[in-house]
Order: sequence, then C-alpha cells, then structure tokens
Amino acid sequence: MRPFAVGLLVTAKAVPELRLAVREHLGRPCPELQLCVSELLTNVITHLGEGTPVTLRISGRATRTLRVELTDPDPRAWPVLRHATGTDESGRGLALLEVVALRWGVAQGDDGTKTVWCEL
Repeated sequence: MRPFAVGLLVTAKAVPELRLAVREHLGRPCPELQLCVSELLTNVITHLGEGTPVTLRISGRATRTLRVELTDPDPRAWPVLRHATGTDESGRGLALLEVVALRWGVAQGDDGTKTVWCEL
C-alpha cells in the first residue's frame, strides 16, 4: 500500500470526507480503519476544537499491519480511555479503538506535538 498523508484544519465535515478518502486510497472498504480515522479526528474536535491543524498518516501493508497516526499541536491534551456507561452521551471513542485496534498509544513529538496512533 502506498502511504497516505494529509494535513488539514479538522472540522466535523472533514470526518466523513476523510473516511471516504481513505477508502478510495485503499481501493476497497476497510470499516475498522475508517472507524479509527473517524474516532481519532472526532477526539481532536471534541477536546481541541474545530479548526485545529492535524496531520493524518496511514502506512503499512494492506495485507499486514496498518498504522494510523494523527498528529496535533497540543502536547497537553492526551487521550484517556474512559469506560462510558449506558447513559453517557460520549466517551466511547477510545473504547472502540481499544476493541478494533491491535494496539494504540500516544507519542510526544520533539517539536511539541503529540501523535495518537493505532495499528490494525
């Protein structure tokens, strides 16, 4: 698979657009990958706000492990896995990532950014 990378100012409208762009890049549906992209982008919108600059990168092999990375400029807003109850209206994004991904984590960049990543 050719690597995929895009930089943008994240908005709610960008979430479905990037899901479609990822699908087109792969040339086939990949629901788990598209879900991870959606959840990572939505976390940025929720915790940092629309208009936050991000870079989305996808690398790896379509038949092996795919790695998704989303980099944003706020090194302080680290994602935390929550255990939402049935009545909670939010807090399930990382729980979904935890179930779908082989593993996930957060890395601090030397330039003051942070990257949330997952592998499928």
